[in-house]
Amino acid sequence: MTSPTWRQAFPGRCAVFFVTLTTALWVFWGTAEMFYEGWWGPWYQRPVYLIPGGVCLLMSLVAVAWPRVGGWLIIAIGAAFTTWWWMLQARRGATLVGYLTMFPVSALLVLTGILFLLEANFRKRRRDSGWQPPAQWWRSNFRFLFTLGLPLLVGIVTAAANLPSILARVDDGDRGARLIEGNGVRLVWAPAGPGWGKDFSPRVKSQFRGLVRGEFPSWDEIARYGQEPVGYGKNPGPGMPHATAADMAATDLCKYLSADGLTLMPEAQSIWQMPTADEIVRSLTYRGKNAGCSWDRTTLQADCAHWTNKETPLWDPNRAPIYYWAADEFDAERAYYVGWAGWLGYEPKSWGNSRHGFRCVREP
Repeated sequence: MTSPTWRQAFPGRCAVFFVTLTTALWVFWGTAEMFYEGWWGPWYQRPVYLIPGGVCLLMSLVAVAWPRVGGWLIIAIGAAFTTWWWMLQARRGATLVGYLTMFPVSALLVLTGILFLLEANFRKRRRDSGWQPPAQWWRSNFRFLFTLGLPLLVGIVTAAANLPSILARVDDGDRGARLIEGNGVRLVWAPAGPGWGKDFSPRVKSQFRGLVRGEFPSWDEIARYGQEPVGYGKNPGPGMPHATAADMAATDLCKYLSADGLTLMPEAQSIWQMPTADEIVRSLTYRGKNAGCSWDRTTLQADCAHWTNKETPLWDPNRAPIYYWAADEFDAERAYYVGWAGWLGYEPKSWGNSRHGFRCVREP
């Protein structure tokens, strides 16, 4: 037998294609996210974003070399990740679209693993019948070259496309109160401190119990800060109502900032407030100048005259947040946030992580 039949070769070829596609998607996601949200702080935290793609690539190479071992490995990891993702989406109250969003990089792995198991059976039959791989090196190793080469190419292209925005970031080192004006908005933004996501004590962090990780409170926490007793610890429990836009307008944390923005006072000062999504959008910058962005609420993408970037005076390029909570609520359960790239979104009001910060504002 000089060559495998179409029936014998088809499962293996499909398996290699699918696993390479999944790996390429993970490499694209990891590389893009490393530049988008991970480019801050010490260098060693950035490669963390490449781990999913690296793991997938390693699984792929194992499966190409040993399809039976690799097939079971892919099935196990794919099933575990899919289960975790669906449980996460269930907690978020996702729709069918939410469950299927990660299908190409999760559940598809299970199908791919099954195809590799079929390839293992057909490969044994081919060898038992006397089949030998092609003499040319590139033909006999084509599957390895394809499985390794396409994801690496995707990673290189993605990095090359994102690196210029990182190199163009403006950081003047000033973390004090900043006046940002233009595009119909003129506001002073709070200095580093409790009005800009710093100086939260370990006691405060422990109260979030996983709902909010890191140093940054949820929208609910911000909105209800001034309700008695004044302070933190007001994230709603299961079944409890969320804060409302009226709560944000009346008792938000910003109202308790001192005039210099460096101290939370025991009584409301009503000098600072939370910015609206429109105010954040109109204050986005590029290379130190206003980016000319606006938002009409019909989409989740701001319309900008120029590209935007995570830079001073609006952002701290060396800290984790890439989104700012806005004063606006999307509905009774969710509130808006604005990202440095001009994207808007909404999340449960009690939810958040170190990527979701906030910054208070006041009139000049």
